[in-house]
Amino acid sequence: MKPYEIRTYQDSYEIYELIEHSTRSWFKIAPERGGIVISFGANGQELLYLDKATFDDPNANIRGGIPVLFPISGQLADGSYEWNGQRYRMKNHGVARVRPWRVESTDTTDGAAITLTLASDAETRESYPFDFELRFTYRLKGGQLTIEQEYRNGSAEPMPMYPGFHPYFVADRKALAYETDATKYFDYNDGMEKSYDGRVIDLDKLPESVVFLNAQRRDITFSPAERLIVRMTYGEPFKYVVLWSVSGKGFVCVEPWMAKTDELNRKQELVEVPPGGVHQTFLTISRMSV
Repeated sequence: MKPYEIRTYQDSYEIYELIEHSTRSWFKIAPERGGIVISFGANGQELLYLDKATFDDPNANIRGGIPVLFPISGQLADGSYEWNGQRYRMKNHGVARVRPWRVESTDTTDGAAITLTLASDAETRESYPFDFELRFTYRLKGGQLTIEQEYRNGSAEPMPMYPGFHPYFVADRKALAYETDATKYFDYNDGMEKSYDGRVIDLDKLPESVVFLNAQRRDITFSPAERLIVRMTYGEPFKYVVLWSVSGKGFVCVEPWMAKTDELNRKQELVEVPPGGVHQTFLTISRMSV
């Protein structure tokens, strides 16, 4: 048996399943449905939550998996922003998660990998007036899933962005302590900045999100279910980690973002890709030994 395998099948959309046999690990991705990862398992255990009905419905926002957030993470006040004297409207979390991505290549020489691309078009420019190309390689190796990201700017001016990811992790508990060196978080439920010393945060009691503010390390570890410890590591641009859930639903979202919500209106921490330039970073998700 070969160490890695890639296969495709139809389930409302074309699904690519990438498998690493030695670690009993896999992930499944739907390129045409926003390039979303809908399943990731390691050592035989599923890490992700998916509301399948929202995936199957082409008009629904998918609740589950790992949605891609670009060019913004979160919401915009009144759903709009101003740029160079013109006002644009953009839906929550940007344009990438609702667009079909193209499969550029697959590979089994260095793990099981698939590269997807998404390019700007007339429809994206109505919300985001920049020529961009995203090139993401999803790689399964050693039981870890890494998303290697390239954000290319084909415009003649700097391209502002603050991408992120929105992983939904399967959870049988919401009151969790997070291993992070952040000492503060902002609570959108009461608008207060609070200190954090490793205490439990109970997302089942918080309808709105909270966000860790001042972490120096780019990693976070937590245990959302019995015998499941998740560790995420990510590139320097991901300054913030947002926590969110819905009461009564079996998931917690732990989301690396490059800036806080509504940054395209504040314009204080925007990541700017120079004309003709490319911005590279990564996100790795691992299941830790119990």
